[in-house]
Amino acid sequence: MLLCATPVLLGGVLEDLTKHVSPTARLLCAIASAAVGVFVLRAVVGRVDLPLIDHLLKFWPVALGLTLLMVSGLTNAINIIDGFNGLAGGFAILVFGSLGLVAHQVDDWLILSISLTMIGAIMGFLIWNYPFASIFLGDGGAYFIGFIMAELVVLLITRHPSVSAWYAAVVTIYPVCETVFTIYRRRFVRGCAAGKPDGIHLHTLIFRRLVRRGGHPETPRQRTRRNARTSPYLWLISLIAVVPATFFWQNEVVLTATAITFIAVYVWLYISIVKFRTPRWLVTYMPHEVEPPATETPTNPPC
Repeated sequence: MLLCATPVLLGGVLEDLTKHVSPTARLLCAIASAAVGVFVLRAVVGRVDLPLIDHLLKFWPVALGLTLLMVSGLTNAINIIDGFNGLAGGFAILVFGSLGLVAHQVDDWLILSISLTMIGAIMGFLIWNYPFASIFLGDGGAYFIGFIMAELVVLLITRHPSVSAWYAAVVTIYPVCETVFTIYRRRFVRGCAAGKPDGIHLHTLIFRRLVRRGGHPETPRQRTRRNARTSPYLWLISLIAVVPATFFWQNEVVLTATAITFIAVYVWLYISIVKFRTPRWLVTYMPHEVEPPATETPTNPPC
C-alpha cells in the first residue's frame, strides 16, 4: 500500500515545497499510484451494481479505466476539501471508521488494520491541527489520505461481493459531490477552466456567511476560532451519508435514498447561502474579543 502511494505522495510533497507542480502533473501522479495499485494490490473496480455497466466492466480496459478514474478522482477530492483546520482530517476519520466497521463485519482484517492505523495517525495529526493549527496536511498529506481511502474502498468492494458497490459511493459522497459540483460550477456556470482555483467552495461560503464575526473588528485569534468552527458544519453534513452507509452497507435501496438525500441537502444549502436565504438557526456569531495590547520593550532597559 505504501509502495503504491509513493507517486502521489511525492507529487504532493513537491508541490508543497516548490509550488510549481501543475494540477495536471499531480493528477498524473494519482493515476500512476492507482495503476500500481491495480497490479500490486489487485484493486480493480469490477462492479458498480448497475447491470449494464457491470457487463461492460467484464472487459479489462473498461475496468482499468474506471478504476484509474475513481481512485485518482477521490484522491484529488480530499485535497479539494482540505481548506480549514481539521476539515479533511475529521472527515477522513469518519470514513476510515466506517470502513473499519464494515471490514470487521466481513472479517477483512487487512482493511480493518489499515483503517485503524490511519485513524490513529490522523488523530495524532489533529492534535496539532485543530482547533489551532501548528501544522498542516499540505497537498502531500491530503493526497496520501485520499489515495489510501480510495484503495481501501476499492479493495472492500472487490474482495467482498456482499458489500454493495453503492456503499463506496455513499460513504465518500461529500468530497465527490464537492468535486463534481465544483467542476460544473467552474466549467459551465463561470466558463473558466475546471482546475482553476476559486474561493466559493461550500466550506468557504460557510466560513464567510454562516460563522459570522458579529459586526465588530476581527482579531487574528478570533479569525482562527472562526476557521475552526467551520469544520463541524461539514462533519455533520458528512454524517448524513456516513452513518446510513455504515449500518446499511448491504441495502441498495437505503444507500440510494441516502445519496439522493445528501445531494439534495448539499445543493439546497449551497443555493441558500449564495442567495442569502440561510435559516437563522444555522448562523453562529463569534463573541467579541479585544486583542491584548502589545507590551513595549524600553529602548534602554535598566540594568
